[in-house]
Amino acid sequence: MPLASSDSPGTMLIDDRFTLVAAKFFGLFRRKRQGGGGLAVYLHGAPVLDIWAGWADSERRWHADTMALSYSTGKGVAATVIHRLAERGVLDYDAPVATYWPEFAANGKENITIRDVLNHRAGLQRTRGLVDNPADLLDHDALAAAIAASAPDPLRLRATGYHGLTFGTIVAEIAQRATGRPFPELIRTELAEPLGDNDFYFGVPQHQRHRLAQLSPRLGVARVPFDRMIAPFASMRAVHAARGAVYDGWADMTLGEQPYDTMMPGWNGVFTARSLAKMYGAIANDGMIGHRRLLRPETTRLIAQMPPNGRFDYVLGAAPHFALGYHRGIVGTKLTRQALGHFGIGGSGGIAMPGLGVSVAFVTNHLGNHAMSLGDARLPVLAMLAQRAARGLEDTGELPDSLDVAVG
Repeated sequence: MPLASSDSPGTMLIDDRFTLVAAKFFGLFRRKRQGGGGLAVYLHGAPVLDIWAGWADSERRWHADTMALSYSTGKGVAATVIHRLAERGVLDYDAPVATYWPEFAANGKENITIRDVLNHRAGLQRTRGLVDNPADLLDHDALAAAIAASAPDPLRLRATGYHGLTFGTIVAEIAQRATGRPFPELIRTELAEPLGDNDFYFGVPQHQRHRLAQLSPRLGVARVPFDRMIAPFASMRAVHAARGAVYDGWADMTLGEQPYDTMMPGWNGVFTARSLAKMYGAIANDGMIGHRRLLRPETTRLIAQMPPNGRFDYVLGAAPHFALGYHRGIVGTKLTRQALGHFGIGGSGGIAMPGLGVSVAFVTNHLGNHAMSLGDARLPVLAMLAQRAARGLEDTGELPDSLDVAVG
């Protein structure tokens, strides 16, 4: 049976070789309190899974077009725009950011390159105390200006420092300065149009907000709010850097309506699983998704290298190995160089496995698990099962069939 279009509204796609992946996914959302989610998998540029389950809110089921705020998942999306521009020569990875954004050179940042930014080595993770008016932390222009005027953290010379809330602002401003075009327009021309999918949002138009899933629960660990849980340890140098990267009130604010009114590409991306899987499906398939080209093969090969980038991260306290705007993927229990992508707080994210031609994307409104809402193993487990299915196909040389499941 030929593969059906995963864009058909109300129609799920389940390739019969990926039924174990689908079964695991459906098992995640058996009860209303578990919320809902979407899962999409692409293999060699074609969709093999496009499914959804559960509840978008207490009164509304998750549907084919439901989408959710996915936190840091958007960092990989913003980085992909930079790669599109770089391969056309609009900007250079190793050029100083100040080449395109002159104000950025202030306070000793004149030699920080675009590659440094993509690798989280710019030392500009701080948001706490960065602006006088907290409302400016949700204003792209005000936040970009404050970052440009600030001094970098000297720890950047020793290790990566995860730019949790500032990465997207810096990347978006570089893209805007290099092209002279607004970043939302670049999202449309550099991602949505090449992929044939409009569901890439940093700020959601009013006419699309009926599709949003409601997020819950409050972000934290063991009921301790995320943005305050490290306050008692703030005198420690590394913990001080981590605490400075997140400002008080951010976590609770993200559960309301404000994130949909602004453009903060480091953390307020809203997607469907389908849109993310298409983008990463192209990265996993020499730049192609179906008959559409997103990136050149040489660009995807460069992205797939995922070289080491320091032994630790002075913000996260771990070494996720960031490279060119993505991090090494977690597949099962393994942080592997054979996969790349970006996860977000709460569990959403996207992964490409270039060696297998596979991409996996998962979005959910249920943040984490009963112990902590910051993240969990749902996407890594689903990615592991998809990896096994793809390896099985590779071993047998069989071409998968598909099963279309019509839903109401």
